Amino acid sequence: MTETDILKALSNVQEPDLGKDIVTLNMVKDIDIKGDNVSFTVVLTTPACPLKDMIQTACVNAVKLLVNKQANVKVNFTSNTSSNRKDAKLLLPGVKNIIAVVSGKGGVGKSTAAANLALAFAEGGAAVGLMDADIYGPSVPIMFGVRGERPMMKEVKGKGMIVPLERYGIKLMSIGLLVDEKNAVVWRGPMASSAIRQFVSDVDWGELDYLVIDMPPGTGDIHLTLMQTVPVTGVVIVTTPQAVALADAKKGIAMFAQAQINVPVIGLVENMAYFTPEELPDNKYYIFGKEGGRRLAEEYEIPFLGQIPLVQSICDGGDIGIPAMVGDDAISKKAFEDFAAKAIRNIAMRNAGAPVSKLIEVAE
Repeated sequence: MTETDILKALSNVQEPDLGKDIVTLNMVKDIDIKGDNVSFTVVLTTPACPLKDMIQTACVNAVKLLVNKQANVKVNFTSNTSSNRKDAKLLLPGVKNIIAVVSGKGGVGKSTAAANLALAFAEGGAAVGLMDADIYGPSVPIMFGVRGERPMMKEVKGKGMIVPLERYGIKLMSIGLLVDEKNAVVWRGPMASSAIRQFVSDVDWGELDYLVIDMPPGTGDIHLTLMQTVPVTGVVIVTTPQAVALADAKKGIAMFAQAQINVPVIGLVENMAYFTPEELPDNKYYIFGKEGGRRLAEEYEIPFLGQIPLVQSICDGGDIGIPAMVGDDAISKKAFEDFAAKAIRNIAMRNAGAPVSKLIEVAE
């Protein structure tokens, strides 16, 4: 066996999402051959790649079928998370992907979706941060069990920076960690927008594969401020199946499609899609309507990222600071893992095929 033989065989292995073979994509490194033993490393576009097993099987089969039936093939994996943020002078240069989680209206479970999406990314091995940009209704402190805790400060290059809290392997920042939760945040739009800018420029996020941002409901100042401050890789839309939520979700989709904004929609996830009682895990009761989110995704030709069931444990876990992804309920955890896997794949495809992420310019 020669290195040329191995590369020729592996050129038949397709990266399923990017539509090219792994040799052309320069994903194969460090080929080592000793007799019938061959090992090499495949560089994935994210440590949380949901297709790792599929790629491994295809690589082993390619070598055995096309080079040497007796070969002992060892496939190692590493990752270099893809990014579409190319300008090192931009804020947060160490953050490869910024994902905004949005909803047209409140009460659809956007914060729950954002929190568990971030945790699912981290479970796959990615470095992840979660920014709670819902200034008027911050929920991260409760959902992660960090109520009453305060972030530390440190000096970075002569500037005082806020150090995010860490919980369940991800970095957290929320206005709820800086103000007393008994006091309402009564701010006009410019003050709220200023807080968001500070969460970007004055928080030491460090090196991250993904920064997930839990946005306020609706479409307004804070959304525009964020996209004017940092280039957003894409947005995830959260809705429930009922007509009133879908109508508001359409406004969110339309906002990001506007020519002066033009931020890609990574996909849409349908929360509270159906109710499943704990004692009857195979039963589905469509309390808020059926398949509304899926139909909306098809109507607007955006990816459908899956359905999250209405399960008691998701609600209970958020209230006691143990999100579904780190809880014991297998049904809800599997739903969030599937949602995150589809989101990861769509982010990689967006980074491979879409223009470079840029700041937007919106007339005041």
